[in-house]
Amino acid sequence: MPALWRRQRHFMSKTRLSRNLPPASARRGGCRPLQVHVTSPPPRTLPGGMARATWNGVLLAESDATVVVEGNHYFPADALKHEHFKASEHRSHCPWKGDASYYNLEVAGQVNENAAWTYPDPKAAANELKDHVAFWKGVQVEP
Repeated sequence: MPALWRRQRHFMSKTRLSRNLPPASARRGGCRPLQVHVTSPPPRTLPGGMARATWNGVLLAESDATVVVEGNHYFPADALKHEHFKASEHRSHCPWKGDASYYNLEVAGQVNENAAWTYPDPKAAANELKDHVAFWKGVQVEP
């Protein structure tokens, strides 16, 4: 039986993730266990271009200095149309960003509850998100 086939068969025959490693003797030949490191992605600021957030056809925020984290555009507070934002009692927690506060959006008599959030006092890893707001729940963000 070829050594590679033995390693693959041994690897595939185990059902628990903690046992899904070939024996040490097989790893000596260059096969190393997979190592996964869960870390927070670094925030990034998009260069140039204007990002816009709209809901029901109304502009909520517009900026060329958004910070993008985990696919969300965080708009600086001075880019918001504050007349559409009302503080919400809702809160959530992210292990690496910290505690989030939410806003209800009010446009033309309609309310979109908890559709925007911010990290008023973010953890050090997410310090770039201070005084920035992100959106979800049907808010269209166009970079």
